[in-house]
Amino acid sequence: MLTSKEQKRAADEISNSSNNIGKGTFLKGDIETYGNIRIEGKMTGNLICKAKVALGPASQVDGNILAQNADIEGEVKGKIEVTELLVLKATAVINGDIFTGKMVVEPGAVFNGTCKMGAVIKDIKIGENGSSRTLPQQEAKTV
Repeated sequence: MLTSKEQKRAADEISNSSNNIGKGTFLKGDIETYGNIRIEGKMTGNLICKAKVALGPASQVDGNILAQNADIEGEVKGKIEVTELLVLKATAVINGDIFTGKMVVEPGAVFNGTCKMGAVIKDIKIGENGSSRTLPQQEAKTV
């Protein structure tokens, strides 16, 4: 049995972890993480993050994003839910709906969809046994 001090230390280690999907990497599938994640490559699937999501300028995400905070420089096709602060950088291209507490949009960012700010988003839960919040996969449309 872990003591409360050991549990806190383990939780801190998990939340301070960082993940990186590099340029030239293509990932197909869902990601759930307690720590920060940076994506420079391409991803098809949903992303659930209890910390911060950072998408680089060449990144492409085809799926839904649920995170505490997010900085987006790349392209997203899907719904974005951010509990705290969403930053759309000048190179960001968003095709989907946004639900966020607060948002910063730099000049040049492109956004096609609806936006609801100040939205109360439920706690982000990650894990098994049905406690995970599931976001429906948005179907990609070919143009």
